[in-house]
Amino acid sequence: MSRTPSTAAHALAARPEWERARRIVVKIGSALLADRASGTLRAEWLASLVDDVAALRKAGRDVVLVSSGAVALGRFKLGLPKGPLELEQSQAAAAVGQISLAAAYQALAAEHGMTVAQILLTLGDTEQRRRYLNARHTIETLLELGAIPVVNENDTVATAEIKYGDNDRLSARVASMVSADCLVLLSDIDGLYTAPPHVDPTARHIPVVTEITPEIEAMAGAPGTELSKGGMKTKIEAGKIALGAGTNMVITTGNIMHPLRAIAEGSTVTWFLANQDPVTAKKRWIAGQLEPRGVIHIDAGAETALLSGKSLLPAGVRRVEGTFDRGDAVIIRSPDGRDLGRGLVAYAKVEAERIVGKRSADIEAILGYNGGDELVHRNDMALSRK
Repeated sequence: MSRTPSTAAHALAARPEWERARRIVVKIGSALLADRASGTLRAEWLASLVDDVAALRKAGRDVVLVSSGAVALGRFKLGLPKGPLELEQSQAAAAVGQISLAAAYQALAAEHGMTVAQILLTLGDTEQRRRYLNARHTIETLLELGAIPVVNENDTVATAEIKYGDNDRLSARVASMVSADCLVLLSDIDGLYTAPPHVDPTARHIPVVTEITPEIEAMAGAPGTELSKGGMKTKIEAGKIALGAGTNMVITTGNIMHPLRAIAEGSTVTWFLANQDPVTAKKRWIAGQLEPRGVIHIDAGAETALLSGKSLLPAGVRRVEGTFDRGDAVIIRSPDGRDLGRGLVAYAKVEAERIVGKRSADIEAILGYNGGDELVHRNDMALSRK
């Protein structure tokens, strides 16, 4: 394995999508983190990746890691056999492996003066809107505080019915959740080919994909190693999720040192390009695909604030109606009865009724906690006019 990519072999510089990306989600597979023979952590490789993350952070870019590896590391520590594991064995292996994996991330990040935080998610955390908002709020807060969120599927409690089954799709869900500009899938191959190159030596590399067609899907192969549940098929599925959320995705090899630096140096990759940005994609989703559960009636001052790009604060709300929970879609209605747009409400109706017309500074005293200063944040709002 080469320590650094050979920039002389690549005539292309990094695409502008990489240069413009301010928030990046990076998925790291088990086969990259765990040595297949010994089952130990590939510490030198991981150190080079954390070096890359530190450089991105220094450049003012947010980074979220979606890391596999807990089961792969834990199974060897427990002496479990090679091959497929029973669900209970996988859960036990994850419980052991998560400790050493988190410790490794923490130690390597500390060398750069960075703090990491472990976040364990299940499918319900990204499918149920209330839990989705809770998870997103946690990740957003960590990024604001300068920490590096390290996300993994919660293999210690997930059941066969609710597991993602691979972290490619989990990483795409996370990228959508945090409105990432770019999702990086570190793989054992440097992108998408017209056919699996280890099977067909005439297979051609595809540098850019602008639409995931049936032909593109047909190019996907099967999973590559016993340490990895994913293959190109799951990466294509991740691409559908990412592009639908307005997030560009790049598949590149992780079998080199400093794999993220290599992207900036023009290494061979496959880009999946979204036709809209994350903010636009999210607003379209709110405006057209969610059934509203209630109505928020606002005053003239709040209407002016919203049309100037501000969030909706409780002080500008006159009354609420309907039956809604935190994270549900609501209609925002002007004083003269016009529907201004829709948004995801930050408080359930019973709580919203108690803080209507109140200052944001008084929310904690009224409710006993502060779930945010805004009743509807501007990032969770799609107005019909501005």
